[in-house]
Amino acid sequence: MGIAGRTSDPVVIVGAGLAGLACARRLHADGVPVQILDAAEVIGGRVRTDVHEGFQLDRGFQVLLTAYPEAQAQLDLAALRLHPFAPGALVHTDGRFLRVADPWRRPWEALAILLTPVGTLGDALRIASLRHRCLHGTDDALWTQPEQRTIDLLREEGFSTRIIERFFRPFFGGVLFDRELETSSRVFHFLFRMFALGDSAVPAAGMGAIPAQLAAALPADALQLRTRVTAVAPDGVRLQDGAALPARAVVVATDEQTAAPWLGWPVSRAPRVCTSLYFAADEAPAVARRSVLLNADGYGPVQNVAVVSNVAPSYAPDGQALISATVVGTATTPDAELVPAVRAQLRDWFGSAVEGWRHLRSYPIAYAQPNQAPPTLPSGTRPVHALRGLYVCGDHVESGSIHGALRAGRRAAEACLADLR
Repeated sequence: MGIAGRTSDPVVIVGAGLAGLACARRLHADGVPVQILDAAEVIGGRVRTDVHEGFQLDRGFQVLLTAYPEAQAQLDLAALRLHPFAPGALVHTDGRFLRVADPWRRPWEALAILLTPVGTLGDALRIASLRHRCLHGTDDALWTQPEQRTIDLLREEGFSTRIIERFFRPFFGGVLFDRELETSSRVFHFLFRMFALGDSAVPAAGMGAIPAQLAAALPADALQLRTRVTAVAPDGVRLQDGAALPARAVVVATDEQTAAPWLGWPVSRAPRVCTSLYFAADEAPAVARRSVLLNADGYGPVQNVAVVSNVAPSYAPDGQALISATVVGTATTPDAELVPAVRAQLRDWFGSAVEGWRHLRSYPIAYAQPNQAPPTLPSGTRPVHALRGLYVCGDHVESGSIHGALRAGRRAAEACLADLR
């Protein structure tokens, strides 16, 4: 690039998502000046919250798993004022909702599956065994196990078609944005462990409170938004207006599709995509409470539904309910087609009151998660070095999760620090 990076120059980080912010905070804590550049108007990347007509709308329905090791290490969870979802889920099948008790943190509750046509006694015993194995050893040990597609793992372990179709596919298909459950069994085992050990929660101020907390530890002038980068090198970056910004080192903290052309890396797999729709209602469906509602019918666009304001009342104005519906596998269907299809499915679930729900916004997410089908590299082993002085981080470096983004950012910072020393 021909930019002479000096020791007085900052480390430039391209991307103000969780990975970039975590990287910047680690470098800043070690006394290294940083400059974060992002083309967006606000920080957070995919973890953002918009305030619209008094409602807090996360950019896609998201939750924070409190058991994530990097969340516990890097975030002040108490300061986020987390509101947890109820353990377990409500499954819609054959025209009714069935409650599935949490079989993870309380293994004996797996027997509650027998009280509903969701699973069998054998399934309950297999869940208990799966839980025991997922909680045994370290987090990193789960990432070194032989891998296969999650759907193949479940079938090989003998889970019935009933519980696969009525629980695993609707639940983990929504978590992974992968209705076919082609995601690596390593990812599945790690998430199973996280759900077993902690809560699924949202901050009182929305998911955007997470990047805001990370950014609060940085100098105000460390963030430069509305700034698009067009090229990167170990000694600096080129901006869209043609300006060259010198750097002591450069960290690319973007999604894989953005980073790959800059780094000369191939992208062989399309990312997981989804669309999140938000509706306002005068009254929440009585059945919902604080549970996630899953589509086990096998038809209809909606993967899951949550009345987010039941979990965190701050998400909606007084006297209103905020309802989230997630559609997996599309980020291009226009609202004119998608909203009526979603409304029709939810009318079957909740009755004619759905006609009175007001559509607030839709969020098509063209990069919801990286594609994590096998083969995958064990967590912590994918390189964060592109060249000496040029580093990369993002959830695609680790795992498609808040934990993965935070860990990748920390690893990139530590690699950069080691080289600078």
